Amino acid sequence: MSSIVRFLVVLVLALAILVSAVSYIVQGTIRRWFERDVALRAEAVVSGAHDGIVSGWRNPDSEEMDRVLSRIARQERVLGIAACDCELRLAASSADFPADIDCRSIGPLVYTTDQGGEPGGHWHSYAGVRDLGSGRVHLSAIPVRDGAMTLGFVMLAHDLSYIQRREGVMRWFTVVSFGFLAVAASLLTLAVARMSWRGWTMEVRRFLRGGNTMPARREFQPIVRDLRDLVARIAAEADGDTVAGHWTAERLRHTLRKHLHGEKLVIVANREPYIHQRADDGAIQVQHPASGLVTALEPVMRACSGVWVAHGSGNADREMADARGRVRVPPGEESYTIHRVWLTPEEENGYYYGFANEGLWPLCHVAHTRPTFRSDDWTCYQSVNRRFTEAVCAEVDVDDPIVLVQDYHFALAPRMIRERLPRATILTFWHIPWMNAERFGICPWRTEVLHGLLGSSIVGFHTQQHCNNFLEAVDRYLEARIDREHHAVVQGGRGTLVRPYPISIEHPSRWALLSPPPAECRESVFAELGLGADALLGVGVDRLDYTKGIEERMLAVERLLERFPRFLGRFALVQLAAPSRTMIERYRELNESVERLAARINHRFANGAYRPIILLRRHHEPLTVFRYYRAADLCYVSSLHDGMNLVAKEFVSARDDERGVLVLSSFTGAARELTEALIVNPYDMEQASSALGDALAMPAEEQQERMRSMRLYLSEFNVYRWAGRMLVDAAHLRRHGRLTGRLVEPVRIVEESLP
Repeated sequence: MSSIVRFLVVLVLALAILVSAVSYIVQGTIRRWFERDVALRAEAVVSGAHDGIVSGWRNPDSEEMDRVLSRIARQERVLGIAACDCELRLAASSADFPADIDCRSIGPLVYTTDQGGEPGGHWHSYAGVRDLGSGRVHLSAIPVRDGAMTLGFVMLAHDLSYIQRREGVMRWFTVVSFGFLAVAASLLTLAVARMSWRGWTMEVRRFLRGGNTMPARREFQPIVRDLRDLVARIAAEADGDTVAGHWTAERLRHTLRKHLHGEKLVIVANREPYIHQRADDGAIQVQHPASGLVTALEPVMRACSGVWVAHGSGNADREMADARGRVRVPPGEESYTIHRVWLTPEEENGYYYGFANEGLWPLCHVAHTRPTFRSDDWTCYQSVNRRFTEAVCAEVDVDDPIVLVQDYHFALAPRMIRERLPRATILTFWHIPWMNAERFGICPWRTEVLHGLLGSSIVGFHTQQHCNNFLEAVDRYLEARIDREHHAVVQGGRGTLVRPYPISIEHPSRWALLSPPPAECRESVFAELGLGADALLGVGVDRLDYTKGIEERMLAVERLLERFPRFLGRFALVQLAAPSRTMIERYRELNESVERLAARINHRFANGAYRPIILLRRHHEPLTVFRYYRAADLCYVSSLHDGMNLVAKEFVSARDDERGVLVLSSFTGAARELTEALIVNPYDMEQASSALGDALAMPAEEQQERMRSMRLYLSEFNVYRWAGRMLVDAAHLRRHGRLTGRLVEPVRIVEESLP
């Protein structure tokens, strides 16, 4: 009932405003029409009596002038008429001519002198409305000429009270007619809306009840199809799921037991989740790499077990692995296995530093670094992808395993695995952006890369835009059919699904649970950095990579201190920067550039022990990173181009005190999800510095509201849900393949297998 009352109130107000506006417009238009008609009538009356008026002027002693003026004054709605000579003296007037109007006040309106007041001015007609004590009067002043000589002018006053009466009638007519039309239109709209809603509701109910084979009406088919997809996906997630609520490690384990029946999962990734390094004192230490991929996938592997095939990069990795390169992790838990692949320095240079990170990485990121492609690197890339394929095949124990291929290091592996294991269900996830088709054309081996990826059963990206770019590239460079309705590529009778799976992190984060309380973290971090108790701290956490916008972040801090001097001496940005890919010249240049920029800004604003930029260039373990997250007033993620960026989500997950502000680049995938962050263009220093200032001045209540909303989102869309969606989709495809018993699956499987 309250909604109906609100609707009626809004309707009445809208009608009142509409009718008032229409009435005002109509009234003004009618008034102008009437006044113009009166002016034309006055011209006609004077023109008709011209000869009599001229004759009376020639013979002032005769009564001709009075007779003519009296005759005109007797006409309907004429209040009176008067004649004035050229000296602005009254020559004659009717008895009822308004006394408030005289020749001298009207004369300047009908006679205009030349510039400077010299003789030789000219006469012209005047028409206007005057408000007198007796009401509104329309006055026309018309010159009277005898040949070339002007004798004077005649003033004709008309009563306009009849116009006001007609305006009143018209106003009421307008109000009634428009009010009726508006009410009728509103009622008709309500009726149509309710009928449409009823039709929509009936169609939805018919679909939800099932058992009706009649197709939906044509106009409802797209909506019902989308609803069917949504219901099927929700049902697939909840089908037989006895672990209700948020996605957790336990729920993921249960889901995989149901769909994979306890079979192990094989992940292929370049980076290993645990690195064994021998320290200077000879002791072997376990390190966690600074990798968003590892951050996302490691909790999944701990939840569902299996084998992680990765490059053994630690200098003590061989000592800790068995003869086959296998080691159980995490230390003390041993819930899954790492299968380490050993690469020679030449292979690592060509495959990893060369083709992957000097070629594909800058190609996929719009960060203004030119990609470099060398044939030797490509040969090495092919060889290493083949090596990892052999490692995968050595780990599977069924002919139709589920294999997760991770990232741009293994674009060829899906096809190679498919050739060795034709019945395998291969899910490839591309963790970085996929560029548009024109940019992808730069790659000399573009067709080979696409063929390799299309060996997958499913190719996943962070966003729908990246999926669209991939389909566009396939459409341009390969002979394949694009099924845009189902987002699939059909080639050689086999369909490859292309799906968006926005990656996330473990939430609640185990690192946040292991960290001290935020107040304690703040105290210890401030003590380490030498900051005062009233200082304001911003944090940036990145590998030293040119796509992360570290230089732009520092320039934004510089601009903040220029524009808002109140933060000078109080605000500092601590940049946790893990060295990365230092074998590549562009990364060495970035390393030096960041160091010079930090030194310049610090030299400019330093005061005593105060430094606005605190650059910590070394590897930091997750517990250390989370201490800084929990101590900071803000986190600035300034990536110039990023598929997702999990630092943003880590910061939100770390802040269980619901304090702190996330300043986030609009060029990250995370900006599409964490909309309560302060979204900025990292290239725009004015906008970025303003956002930093707003973040530092944001009230605690607003911080809490924003952070609570983002944490709620992470609790629903965490890494377990991400992995669950992908693996359940893969399991559906595999189950359908088993039922059909076919090695080559036509596109109908693509269309029917997934919800």
